[in-house]
Amino acid sequence: MKIIVTGSLGNISKPLAQELVAKGHDVTIISSKADKQHAITTLGARPAIGSVEDVSFLKTTFAGADALYAMTPPNFGATDMIGYYRNVANAYAEAAKPAGLQRIVYLSSYGAHLEKGTGIIRGSYYAEQVLNELKGITVSYLRPGYFYYNLYNFLGMIKAQGIIGANFGGDDKLIMVSPLDIALAAAEELTAANAGSNVRYIASDERTCNEVAGLIGEAIGKPDLQWLTFTDEQVKNNMLEHGMPPAIADLLVELGAGIHTGLLGEDYEKHKPIPGKVKLQEFIKEFAAAYNHN
Repeated sequence: MKIIVTGSLGNISKPLAQELVAKGHDVTIISSKADKQHAITTLGARPAIGSVEDVSFLKTTFAGADALYAMTPPNFGATDMIGYYRNVANAYAEAAKPAGLQRIVYLSSYGAHLEKGTGIIRGSYYAEQVLNELKGITVSYLRPGYFYYNLYNFLGMIKAQGIIGANFGGDDKLIMVSPLDIALAAAEELTAANAGSNVRYIASDERTCNEVAGLIGEAIGKPDLQWLTFTDEQVKNNMLEHGMPPAIADLLVELGAGIHTGLLGEDYEKHKPIPGKVKLQEFIKEFAAAYNHN
């Protein structure tokens, strides 16, 4: 198959491309950075350098392809984060129509079934709505849980204050996922015979925040490490003090509140997947190495 992969050489896109190339597929990787060309070629894929918001570039790149792995690259400089998600999805949709694509696998998120109350994940909701309008193209939505590597955001707090804290914590459940398990799921969806449109949840492990703190504490020599639950206001004020734009802070606080109440995981609980291969303990080895290195 001729498959287009967006996301440059990111945490999901790189192992996805490696998997597809190993299976003999013709892979083109879209990146906004020209300095990635050599690394992409070394991987056995073709580089396409441009922006996923550039419809004419996408039309040229998509032409003749069978399938597309579509994701929304992080853009914390966007003044309207939700609008940015919608714009990228519109660009994908507009370019896909004349290209002859048969299949799109879109990286969405758990919680994307909801129009409100999920913070940044509302962007994934609106992106799904855009792609749902496509005719003649089957679209699958990958809805992974909380990425393991989001835990790196707490490294500084653990070092400075000896705690983990957010507006979720304690016995709140984290539905966690490794990018490697997402990559494997994406490869399966892209190459499945007679694939139809569907929603696929992806999770590698499930733990309470207390359990996560305990495992991290044990690995870094802080056995009493606790994951405290702060108020929405406390978390927002801390973000603002560290220079985060208010609009982004509001979205992240709303997202955390959705984890705390269980709102994000409601539909996931009704459609639980078979857990992925990469368990939390494996990631915590990497986390401990990063903690000790810094």
